[in-house]
Amino acid sequence: MEAIERVCQYLDEVHTYYLATMEGDQPRVRPFGTALLYDGKLYIETGKVKNVSKQIAANPKVEICACKGPTWLRVAGELVNDDSREVKVAMLEKMPSLKGMYSPDDGNMQMLYFKNATATFCSFTEAPETVNF
Repeated sequence: MEAIERVCQYLDEVHTYYLATMEGDQPRVRPFGTALLYDGKLYIETGKVKNVSKQIAANPKVEICACKGPTWLRVAGELVNDDSREVKVAMLEKMPSLKGMYSPDDGNMQMLYFKNATATFCSFTEAPETVNF
């Protein structure tokens, strides 16, 4: 399995991960649950009207962290905006619960993919494993 597929599978299994951004000199962390592997890229989704969108626009370097039992995953990288309708439709098909809040044509749904990402799989019992995508 490719590294990016392992990362997406892990995020799918945990359902919730935590996204860290910066607002000026203040870190901001919040739970997220969207992850999509599309066209070889790992995407997350948010709303353009949210503060997190503004924070990513000002500084696209982010980090996410997810935990599953005695293991955790950290992904650091830059987020790149992708306004293509196809990727929005793919996210809504994967996560139909979002349809009550977003649509591909609402001007608010924002798809972001990781660029220059480093993922680190960690546990208390094994050495960390780092992969790049």
